[in-house]
Amino acid sequence: MLGSGKFLNKKIVFILVVVLILIIGGIFLWINKPKEIKGSPDDYVIKETQEGIVVENSRAGLRFKVPDGWKARKVEVEEGSVVLYSPDAESVYQGKIRPPLKKGCMIEIAVGYRKKTFEEIEKDIREELKLLGVVKSEKFERIEIKNSPALKITFNCSDLGSNIDVYIPRDRMFYGIGMSVGPQELERCNQELDRFLETISFR
Repeated sequence: MLGSGKFLNKKIVFILVVVLILIIGGIFLWINKPKEIKGSPDDYVIKETQEGIVVENSRAGLRFKVPDGWKARKVEVEEGSVVLYSPDAESVYQGKIRPPLKKGCMIEIAVGYRKKTFEEIEKDIREELKLLGVVKSEKFERIEIKNSPALKITFNCSDLGSNIDVYIPRDRMFYGIGMSVGPQELERCNQELDRFLETISFR
């Protein structure tokens, strides 16, 4: 039919217009998509005060006191973190104190600048545990820190030894606190962690 060519052309033009609208709309949504906020090691400030050594991260609204006699250092990688370790802490490796520990206690504090639910955190941790060699034990429990709900995970694995992790989800971020424990020192380090958590403040 003579009119079929015109009809086909109109159909093609219509399809092209629809595709163009979808592309423009997609670009608009991509441009206006909330971008993930990234932190920096520079966000953490370690300073001496009358109450002792404290660490502040004003960007994340985080502040905590370094346990008396413990040492503190920043981890200058990606968003950064702060590592605290007891005077007797000793790693199985040479050099910097890092898990697994031969003895003593070590705490690492970091901030994730994205919203995460308890369910998402627990799922991620369970996936990570599968990659950490043989997991000898694990325990997930809900706790409260400064009247805020938190997730506490106690586990023992062949790659990292005994660990206690605490996660505090907030509106647009979450705080992660990991305690590495020397053999036979779980009870002592757990008590140290409880005392440390009493000094922490966050928004």
